[in-house]
This record gives sequence, C-alpha cells and structure tokens, in this order.
Amino acid sequence: MSARPPIETDALIIGAGPVGLFQAFQLGLLEISCHIVDALPHAGGQCVELYGDKPLYDIPGTPATTGRGLVDSLLLQVAPFKPVMHLGQRVETLAREPDGRWRLSTDHATEFLAKTVIIAAGVGAFVPRRLAIEGVEAFEGSTLFYHPDTLDRFAGRTVVVNGGDDSALDTALALVGQAAHVTLLHRRDGFQADPAKVAALRAHIGDGTLSFVVGQPSGFDGSELEVTLPDTRIVSRSIDAFIACLGISPRLGPIADWGLELERKQVPVDTEKFETRAPGVFAVGDINTYPGKKKLIVCGFHEATLAAWGAAALVFPGKAIHLQYTTTSTRLHQLLGVGGYAGG
Repeated sequence: MSARPPIETDALIIGAGPVGLFQAFQLGLLEISCHIVDALPHAGGQCVELYGDKPLYDIPGTPATTGRGLVDSLLLQVAPFKPVMHLGQRVETLAREPDGRWRLSTDHATEFLAKTVIIAAGVGAFVPRRLAIEGVEAFEGSTLFYHPDTLDRFAGRTVVVNGGDDSALDTALALVGQAAHVTLLHRRDGFQADPAKVAALRAHIGDGTLSFVVGQPSGFDGSELEVTLPDTRIVSRSIDAFIACLGISPRLGPIADWGLELERKQVPVDTEKFETRAPGVFAVGDINTYPGKKKLIVCGFHEATLAAWGAAALVFPGKAIHLQYTTTSTRLHQLLGVGGYAGG
C-alpha cells in the first residue's frame, strides 16, 4: 500500500491557540487557504488549558471574557473560511523542497506541502504530563488516557480520574451518571479548581455518586491500578479505564531541530511581516522574539495580521493585493457570508 500523498495548502499554521485561530481568519480575508495542526486534541492551546475559566480583561472591545470564551468567539469568527484542523498531532519535521515549498510531517504520518508556514506554537507544543510509572505507555489509548476530548467511550465502565485541577474535576463530574462508577484520585484532599466545581464534587462524594481517594498512583498494568496511600499502605483495584489529568507542559520539542535560528528558545523575526530568517516561514505569538516584544494576546493578533500580508506576497506572487475593509468591501462580505451574501 502506497503512502498517503501530502496535503497541499497555501499556508500551514502550527498551533491552534488564539493567535493561530486569528491567523487563519486574517489569511481567509486575503483568500489564502490554510490547514492548522496542534498537539492538543482541541483548539485553544494554553488559553483553554491554563485559563479556560479565568477572566481576561485585555481583549479589545471585550470588557471581560474567559480563555474558553475567547477561543469560542475566535472559532465562530474564523468559521466562514473553514480552516482544516489536524488536532492531536505534532509537527515533527520541516524541510524546504526544491520548488520553494515546505514539506512538513506529523507524528501521525500526515504530510503537508505548504507554500508558507506560520508557527503560532506559543512557547512550544503543550503536551499532557505523563504518569511516572514504568511501562504505562503501552496502555495509552486503550485503558490509559490523558485529557480525552470525548467521554462517550467510558459509558458503563469503572473509571478512575487522577488529578486535582479544573480539568480533572470537570472530567470526574461529567462522568457521574455516565460511567458505572467514578473515582477521583488526588495526592491530597485539596484542589486547585473553581470553588463551584469543588462544591459539586463534595456533594457527589457526600451522596455516594462519586468516590474520592487520597493517594498516588504507583502501578498500572492496564486493568489493575495500584495506589500508595498517605500512610504508605498500597491498595489495588480492578478498573476499566484510568484517566490522568495531570496538567500540561510546554515542550519546544521538534521546533529546535528544524534548522531555524533560535534565541533563548524563541524564533527571531522581522517586524515588517514577522518572517523568520527562513523565507516563507513566519512566527507569531509567544514563540517569536524581536526588539520590544511583549507576550500579550493582543500583540499576537497584530503580528498575525502582518504575517498574513507577508504570506500573501508569496502565495500570489506578482499580484497587487489591495487593502479592503470589512465595513465596506462586498468581496469580504461575500467571503464572510454576511450582508447580501448571507444566503450563499
């Protein structure tokens, strides 16, 4: 069987956080098609993982929102352009082709041929923190899961959720009434989570619809979970699934091996179009560096706008591209599906 042919695209965005999503919107306004790759199983990046329910007050025109609220708005905004997302995949390689395009491959063997590449990977790929138990990687995807994007597979099953943050509590609470039995396992009887979620958790523990164990996982063979209790006793029980919600951590990972110039784990760019020193490769958001750089979402939005115009010059060589305004341009209204073109 032959390998799948590479996906050809005008632009490939690496990172589906707020800046990556706005990058796709700005490309769409310039009629540049794009694909988006992100290591996490959902869009939003660290904004959802770290600030999902925390308030944000510095987004222009939005007095207050949350990380998740901002991402939901950006997904709605970019929807008319239908960017193709490849989630739960990490770009492993980046190499220039003889024709000037860039060939990229992911850890899921997906290959791309892109005229331009925009790195919007924040401080690197955010990946789940793994269990420090020897051999458990053999059970990933079958009975061991990290931050699963859907919980349907756990219906009617005996599940243990490990963790004490918002994500862990969200997962455990969502499984109540869906799984046959749910246990939350955490190293202490205290949580770094929204007080309302903690109260809901305590209520379920009180009425017996959810169990809680203080301890640390110390062994797992795919069906038998071993837990070390605070008094050093070891207990074990048979389970159908183990969900570890231990947070995420950034990893520069393969970016360091792409041959791009780096300064303190960041990619230098110009401030005209936010292109790196590799022609056709741009970097926006926290991954880049330049004199006066500020790591703010609003700055990333500005960078994405200019990067889109820089990409347009390469995608449409020799074409005069005129600045249009969404207030008056009938062409932009058509692309966005608004005004007289809302009905298609």
